[in-house]
Amino acid sequence: MSAVPAPHIPVLLEEVAAALQAAPGSVMIDATFGAGGYTRRLLDAGATVHAFDRDPDAIAAAHANPGIWPELAGDAPRLVLHPRRFSEMTEAMGEEGISQVDGVVMDIGVSSMQLDQAQRGFAFAQEGPLDMRMSQEGASAADFVNTADEGAIADVLYLYGEERQSRRVARAIVAARPLATTGELARVIRKALGYRTGAPKDPATRSFQAIRIHVNGELDELEAGLAGAETLLRPRGRLAVVAFHSLEDRIVKRFLRDASGAAAATSRHLPVGPSGPAPTFTAIAKAVRPSEAEIARNPRSRSATLRSALRTDAPARLGRIAA
Repeated sequence: MSAVPAPHIPVLLEEVAAALQAAPGSVMIDATFGAGGYTRRLLDAGATVHAFDRDPDAIAAAHANPGIWPELAGDAPRLVLHPRRFSEMTEAMGEEGISQVDGVVMDIGVSSMQLDQAQRGFAFAQEGPLDMRMSQEGASAADFVNTADEGAIADVLYLYGEERQSRRVARAIVAARPLATTGELARVIRKALGYRTGAPKDPATRSFQAIRIHVNGELDELEAGLAGAETLLRPRGRLAVVAFHSLEDRIVKRFLRDASGAAAATSRHLPVGPSGPAPTFTAIAKAVRPSEAEIARNPRSRSATLRSALRTDAPARLGRIAA
C-alpha cells in the first residue's frame, strides 16, 4: 500500500474501510480529503474516488505530489479532486455526470495539518493570527470576536462549545477588543475563567472550538453533507461518518435514527399514526470508538466516533435534518 507523506493519521482507518467495503470499479466519495488517508485506502482497493476539500492547501498538496497520487493522471483518472465544500457534493457529482455512488466517507472537523500550522490560527498551542477559516476565504475568527455583540458571542460559545460561563467569557472578549492573535484570545478566556497553570484541560479549548465551528458553518455543512450522501448513495451503498465531539455525533446519530425510521416508533399505549416516508438507511451499525492501542498511537483519536449504515432503495427524503 502506498504511504501518505503527511503528519495526519487517519482515525479508525481499518474500521472505516470495513464499513465501506470498497471494491474494484466502485465509485466512492471522500467528503473530507485532508491528507488523503481514507482516499488512499479506497484507491488501493480499486475504487475511483471523488475527494472534496474546501481547504486549498490540501488540494494543492495532492497536486504537488503526483508520485504519491498517480491516480490523478490519465484520460480516466481514478482520483478526482474537488476544491469545494462537501455540502456541494450532489451538484459537483452532477457536473461529472454521476448520479449515484457506492460509498461516502466523512471525517468531520479540523485536520491535524490545520491545527499544527500556527499561521492558520486554529489552535493556541502556538501564537498565530486569529483566523480559523478552513477555506481561507470570508470572515475570520478575528472578524467575529472583534465585531459581534456580546450576546451573539455568548450564544456561539454556549451552543457550539457548551461553555457554561459563556456570558462571562463573551463579556471579557468584548472588553479586551481588538484581539488579533490566538494567544491574546486564549489569555482573555483563561483569565475570565480563573485558569490555573497545570489544570488538566485548558478552558480556552471550548471557546476555540465554538468559534471555529461558527466561522466555518460546520454543523450546517454536516447536515447538508448527510443529506447529499442520502441523495447520491445507490441502493446498498454505504455511509461512514467519523465525528469528534458530541455536537457532531448527535447530528449524525439523529440523522440515521430518522432515516432508518426509528424515530417514527411510538408507544404501544398510543394510537398508531400515519406512516412516514420509507426508511432510506438500514443496518445501522453500533457506534465504534478507537481502541486503546490506537489512542496510544494517535492521542487525537481519543474522542472519535464512527457511525455507519447501508442505503435502502427508498427515494431520498426532502428537506434538512429535523431538530
